[in-house]
Amino acid sequence: MTLRSITLPNRIVISPMQQYMAGRDGKVRDWHFVHLTKMAVGGAGTVFTEALAIEPAGRVTYHDLGVWSDDHLEGLKRLVGGISDAGAVPATQLIHAGRKASVAPPYHGFEPLSDKDAKERGEKPWPVVSASALEANPGWPVPKALSRDDIKRLVESYATATRRVREAGFQVLDMHGAHGYLIHCFLSPLSNARDDEYGGDLDGRMRLALEVADAVRSEWPAELPFFYRLSCIDDAEGGWTLDDSVALSKALKERGVDVIDCSSGGLGRRTTPLIIPRAPGYQVPFASRIKKDADVPTMAVGLIMDPEHANEIVESGDADLIAIGREALNNPNWGLHAKVALAGLEAYEPEWPKPYGWWLYRRAKALEASKESSGRAATA
Repeated sequence: MTLRSITLPNRIVISPMQQYMAGRDGKVRDWHFVHLTKMAVGGAGTVFTEALAIEPAGRVTYHDLGVWSDDHLEGLKRLVGGISDAGAVPATQLIHAGRKASVAPPYHGFEPLSDKDAKERGEKPWPVVSASALEANPGWPVPKALSRDDIKRLVESYATATRRVREAGFQVLDMHGAHGYLIHCFLSPLSNARDDEYGGDLDGRMRLALEVADAVRSEWPAELPFFYRLSCIDDAEGGWTLDDSVALSKALKERGVDVIDCSSGGLGRRTTPLIIPRAPGYQVPFASRIKKDADVPTMAVGLIMDPEHANEIVESGDADLIAIGREALNNPNWGLHAKVALAGLEAYEPEWPKPYGWWLYRRAKALEASKESSGRAATA
């Protein structure tokens, strides 16, 4: 698939997945390099880093990667080199966590930081911000409602972060506008109670998302693709709808967005939306509707685990790209195995890396011969 000047080797994308392995400086560590290059060696055409925070207060945890300083460039360039050398397109995502910032990593509870975290690990809570002074969940910190000046500064921070990821050498950029983070909280009527130009009707609630898109496009090269991740529906009645997502997707397309990255839910809870059942490909209908009604390419994500299923989604025209997340954690060679599943054992050579393919093809043929021999012996 070709997007602007970039031709993706295949339709498989490794989703941005937070690793919670950065130091408090937000810099890349060896873990990130090994994790991402392994995914690229494993056959995915495009590999995203985890989401990069545009400012320290925009991190989900103290252990997220950042891009708020030029000091981050050296490590990010290393990631770009490793992904590229392994044959994949290097991609990244920008984030401001908004009212869902300042939490502990999953292995320490994944709840808002408290005095206990500060005492035990030196992880002091920091103030959070949002569209309005409405907490993400009962008992969570009440965020500060951003002023117009705050919004202007944040939009500039998105542009500056874009310049840095451009300088690092990434070839695809995704904007995180989903899962209850800052942009999503402006979009949803459940989290946006503003009465100024950034609230109220759909146009007002979309204003920040579109201003961010314009700011990013002003710094992102015209020849490189720009994705936008949306929660296509909220996880509660009366919230953001699929019709709203179609309208926003049309407006984003006009501003130079090339692909809508289709997720859902997460405005408050970190769970699958309650109004749709969790099943393989449960979010594909969102990608299909937006692709058709907004006339923009889409990326599908959500329990897509089987190569044949993934291939059917693309061939049916429901989505253009397939994002693999936790399944890739389980099997970093998912993309390579997909080639064998869809093309047969001959895909081991030359599709797999030479140090792997030569041996695995012969192992597979030996196992096949052994199976046939055992079958003949049993029949006799």
